[in-house]
Amino acid sequence: MSYNLLHTKILSNTLQDYLLVLGVIFLVIIIKRLLSRFLASKLLTVLVGHKKHFNKEVFLNLVLQPIERFILAFICITALDRLKFPEDIDFSLFGTTFKQIVESFAIIIIIILIIRLCIRLITFVAMILEERANLTNDVTDNQLIVFFKDFFKVILIIIGALLILRFAFHRDITQVFTGLSIVGAAMALAAKESLENLIASFIIFFDKPFSTGNVVKVLGITGTVEKIGLRSTRIRTDQKTYITVPNKQMVDTVMDNITQRTQRRVDTKLEISVSTTATQLNELTNGIKSILSGYPLIENQMVFLSDTGKNAHIVEITYFTSIDQTLDEHNELRHAVNLAIIQLIEKMKIELASSSSEVVIINRSQEKV
Repeated sequence: MSYNLLHTKILSNTLQDYLLVLGVIFLVIIIKRLLSRFLASKLLTVLVGHKKHFNKEVFLNLVLQPIERFILAFICITALDRLKFPEDIDFSLFGTTFKQIVESFAIIIIIILIIRLCIRLITFVAMILEERANLTNDVTDNQLIVFFKDFFKVILIIIGALLILRFAFHRDITQVFTGLSIVGAAMALAAKESLENLIASFIIFFDKPFSTGNVVKVLGITGTVEKIGLRSTRIRTDQKTYITVPNKQMVDTVMDNITQRTQRRVDTKLEISVSTTATQLNELTNGIKSILSGYPLIENQMVFLSDTGKNAHIVEITYFTSIDQTLDEHNELRHAVNLAIIQLIEKMKIELASSSSEVVIINRSQEKV
C-alpha cells in the first residue's frame, strides 16, 4: 500500500520524487551555514595564504551570506531539475514556453549570485591592498585602489549582463557586440560628457595633480578631497558641505592644490594718513620688519612703501609662514602680528587714512535768474 502511494504520480512526478527533492532541500537548509563557512575558509586560504594578520571575521561577514545564498539556490535548482516539468502547466507565451521561462529565471538567479559573490571578493582584496597601502606615506596608492575597485565592479556587472544574454536568453554574444558597436557609437556621442569624465579620471590618477586628503581650490570652491570616482570628485568644503565636481572640470579648470604649497602667504595693506612724515614712515616700516623678525615661524618677509598720493601712503606687508602649521595656528600667528602692528601705530601716534578723512559740505547759494 505504501509502495503504491510513493509511486503515485502528481503533475508528471511521483510522490517519491517530490519527497526526495524536499529532503535534499531541507538537508541543504540545515547544513548551508556549515558548508558555506568551510568554503569561505578555503577561499580565504587561496586569497591570502596562511597569514594570520588578516581578520577572518571581516572576510566571513563579506562573503558568508552570498555563498550561503548561492549554495541554497544552486542545490535547489539542481534538485528541482530532476523533476519532470508538468505538461499541464507548460503553456506558451509569445512563442516561449513556461518551462523555458522558468529555466531562464533560474539561470539569471545563479548568475546574479555569482557576480555578487565576485564583487564581495573584490571588496575584500581591496581591503587587503588598502592595509598595505596605509603602511606607506603615499596616498596615491589608496586612491588607485578605490578607483580600480569601482572599475572592476562595473566590469563584473557588464560580464554578468552578457552571461544573462547568452545563457538565459540564448542570444549570440558576437551579434550582440556587433549591434553594440553601432549602438555604442550613437551612445558615445550622447554620453560624450560621461566619457570625457572617465578619461579625465585616468588623467587624475596618472598625472596626480591632487590626491585624496588634499585641500584644493577649484571653481571658487575650497575643500578637502574625500573621494575620486570614475565620473566625479567629491569635495568636503570648509563650510562642511559635500560638493560633487565632474572630473573633466577638475582637469580643465585652473586648480590650486593648497596642500602642495611650500609656504602660506599673508598680505596686509596699510593706508597711512598723508600727514605722516617720511621719517615716521621709515621708522614704521623698520618697526614692522622687527616685529615680523621676532616670530620664528615667519620664514620670509617684505615691508615697503608701495605707493603714495593725495589720499594715503600705502605700506604693503607680505610674509610667508611654514606649511607645517595647522590652520588654527596660522590664524593665531596672523592675529598676534596684526595686534603688534596696531600697537606700534598707536605708540608712534600715526593716523590711518580713514581716521583723518573729513567730510566737507558746501552750501551753494541759488544762482540768480
